[in-house]
Amino acid sequence: MSAPREAVERAWAEVDRRRDVLLEVSHRIFEHPELCFEERHAHDLLCDVLEREGLAPRRRAFGLDTAFAAEAGEGGPTVAVLCEYDALPDIGHACGHNVIAAAGLGAGLAAAALADELGGTVRILGTPAEEGGGGKVFMLRAGAFEGVDAAVMVHPADHDLPTMQTLAIRRVRATYHGRASHAAAAPHLGRNALDAAVLGYVNVAALRQHILPEERVHGVFTDGGGKPNIVPKRAEMEWYVRSPTSQGLDALTERVRECLLAGAAAAGCTVELELLEPAYAELRDDEELLESYRRHAAALGRELQDPSVVGGVVGSTDMGNVSQVVPSIHPMIAVAPPGVSIHTPEFAEHARGDAGDRAVIDGAKALVGTVLDRWCSGD
Repeated sequence: MSAPREAVERAWAEVDRRRDVLLEVSHRIFEHPELCFEERHAHDLLCDVLEREGLAPRRRAFGLDTAFAAEAGEGGPTVAVLCEYDALPDIGHACGHNVIAAAGLGAGLAAAALADELGGTVRILGTPAEEGGGGKVFMLRAGAFEGVDAAVMVHPADHDLPTMQTLAIRRVRATYHGRASHAAAAPHLGRNALDAAVLGYVNVAALRQHILPEERVHGVFTDGGGKPNIVPKRAEMEWYVRSPTSQGLDALTERVRECLLAGAAAAGCTVELELLEPAYAELRDDEELLESYRRHAAALGRELQDPSVVGGVVGSTDMGNVSQVVPSIHPMIAVAPPGVSIHTPEFAEHARGDAGDRAVIDGAKALVGTVLDRWCSGD
């Protein structure tokens, strides 16, 4: 059931009334990029706005210093509106999380203004560390989504899309241990941990020929020794392992594990393999919520495109974990011209530009319309 058009228009007017505040929030977060679990400026900025609006945000919530929660309304369906605000190393908000934060804030505040009248509840959640830290997973475990009937957010891209093609992901840290020795005087006494890591890397490179086309494995060396004249006694790598499903991820992780172990054995070294928490699950879209978002986006002049035609966005997100237990959507909103990929400096420019500003306002409106529809659909 759709919300009355008059109610949606009033909610959109609430977004427009806060336009200057929302854009200031987007710009200030963009100009102060903070990495995962370090988003103190963004956390305080968003909570301060919520307080000025008469809500009482719970700061440093769910055991995380940069998470927050605020709620308005009582009874009816509870819809969580999610804000992300962490940045990337070196390239800042090249994923446009400043837009996500401001659009989520705008949708949450507009919904809060109508919550009592329409008989619904909105929960505004600040979710840190999406870029690898898994803030939503820890919040999920801590009860942030208890009693939530639906969860919504919007993510920037180069097209308006119904969803992101997600891959379940797990991070693996491999630390190799060998024996140091003088590389010229007594190389025979050494056991080269860097060689072990390189052999493990080559093994994984060979594995890539024999995995599913949708699967991904990529890694970097984070420690390769100190000086060339010392046989490295320690080397370290970090890997991302991705598969379309969590079940496939488990199987692929085991194959990668065997590759890395073999490198250690070949070089006469040992290796510690650490599965870094948390793993991300694949995204499961709720069709009813998505159809609601699609309708409101179209009313704003944003027709959602078919990813198979225009090209989709492939990636991993901790929103996938939320979507496994709560009906959820994660649509993409255009802030850059077609072909400008997220996680690039060029994309960051658009996230702070006019198109990014339009996405903040349109995203907030499409999301709050979706919230109202869910309220009006009943329990």
